Amino acid sequence: MPDVSNILVIAPNFKRRLSGVTSTIVQLVPFQARTIPIATLGPGLPDSLPHIRWRDLPKLWRRPRGRPFRIWHARRNTEMLAGVFLRDVLRMPLKLLFTSAAQRHHTGWTRFLISRMDAVVATSERSRSYLKAPARVVMHGIDVERFSPDGEMPAGEAAAALAGRKIVGCSGRIRHQKGTDLFVEAMIALLPQHPNWSAVITGRVTADNRAFAAGLEDRIAAAGLNDRIRFVGEVDDIAAWFRRFDLYVAPPRNEGFGLTPLEAMASRTPVVASDAGAFAELIVEGVTGRVVPTGDSAALAAAIEPYLGDAELRARTADAGLQQVRSHFPLQREADELASVYEALWAS
Repeated sequence: MPDVSNILVIAPNFKRRLSGVTSTIVQLVPFQARTIPIATLGPGLPDSLPHIRWRDLPKLWRRPRGRPFRIWHARRNTEMLAGVFLRDVLRMPLKLLFTSAAQRHHTGWTRFLISRMDAVVATSERSRSYLKAPARVVMHGIDVERFSPDGEMPAGEAAAALAGRKIVGCSGRIRHQKGTDLFVEAMIALLPQHPNWSAVITGRVTADNRAFAAGLEDRIAAAGLNDRIRFVGEVDDIAAWFRRFDLYVAPPRNEGFGLTPLEAMASRTPVVASDAGAFAELIVEGVTGRVVPTGDSAALAAAIEPYLGDAELRARTADAGLQQVRSHFPLQREADELASVYEALWAS
């Protein structure tokens, strides 16, 4: 447990269930902690992260050692609201920073909360375009040591059943927003012409999406592809599956940022993605992969098909993607850029 008097940055996480924001905090904070005294606050985070407890909050009235105030780095409305309350009502020495990944027009309530922030970060140029406040773009990065071409391959019954097969992969919760149905439609159209390929879908099915998943399984069965389009559920080590995939497809209809294309490219796997999230800013069109319109299964299939029959294209694209991620999207780069945002706040 860190000494609160030394903590300079607090990263609250007010959502217990795993989400993209939570995943960002879990991956990023250990890199930030190498150079900045930072702690998390809230549920749903591993004990290995530096954290403070709710009962430590009164200690925030005291200024931290060596700085005039702490930085409260919020990523959700509830966390912005808590920061405003601590700073403006309880008069704690805090500056408020908000990171926005949303790619939609904000509600009036969200705009009000953003107006109360001392600084704003957007995770992409597209996200910044929806903000009514000045913002700096700091794009997410990934752990290029965890996601790399070198490492273990997936083990277990599902992996063994796919031995010797080429695999098109798709990862994420099984739901309409994630475009799982678009992937299934594309695979139903393509796999009969490519007998050495199979499709693997990783990710959990929540209770409210069981009917959606069952409908996809019915369509797969009707196409006679039960043995070639496989749902393997939530997996323990997704990095191993990214290494195993020969092509990765990210088809969501809506996304905040979306890390999976970067994770695939870092694993030396070519990518085809919809124009959701920050994908068009992550993928160099025709070089590290392809980007197609959202919601268009025919366009998705057309972009996928050349990769299924051309090993040289896959290799060339995979090499370019690996270089792109290692050069521009390591997690340490994100941590360093956020550190410069913090320093600018302290200098102000």
